[in-house]
Amino acid sequence: MSPPLRTQEDLDEIIMGIKDGTIDAIATDHAPHTDEEKAKGLVDGPNGIIGLVTALGLAITELHEKHGVGLKRIFEMLCVNPASIMNIKGGNLTPGEPADVTIIDLDREWVVQKDKFFSKARNMPYEGMRLKGKPVATIVGGKIVYEES
Repeated sequence: MSPPLRTQEDLDEIIMGIKDGTIDAIATDHAPHTDEEKAKGLVDGPNGIIGLVTALGLAITELHEKHGVGLKRIFEMLCVNPASIMNIKGGNLTPGEPADVTIIDLDREWVVQKDKFFSKARNMPYEGMRLKGKPVATIVGGKIVYEES
């Protein structure tokens, strides 16, 4: 993970910044390196972990459930604000904007199992964690591109 979160004080300050509005957006590094690349060691191997698959569940579980951050605030930081900061159309449900939507079951609990991910990478520290909030469908440009069976 880059930069690494080293102390509980670091984590507490990040939570406070999210709650008080100092932090505008949540994004993932999403660095999908293969096991072979990561095996090169700390100096020669690439840094970073995969993050797209767990970002929403971690935000709902850690920020909403444990720290009381509102869901509206979480979705603003994951969708609306990053699109605005990067000057990208979308990130919201506005007429005339791209119809890119993820449908989420907010009550669904799931266990992180990296062998079930659709990624070349398995480098992440959340294996076995129970998270709440699961994407069940994704619509891009008005077309369903993912639907959980």
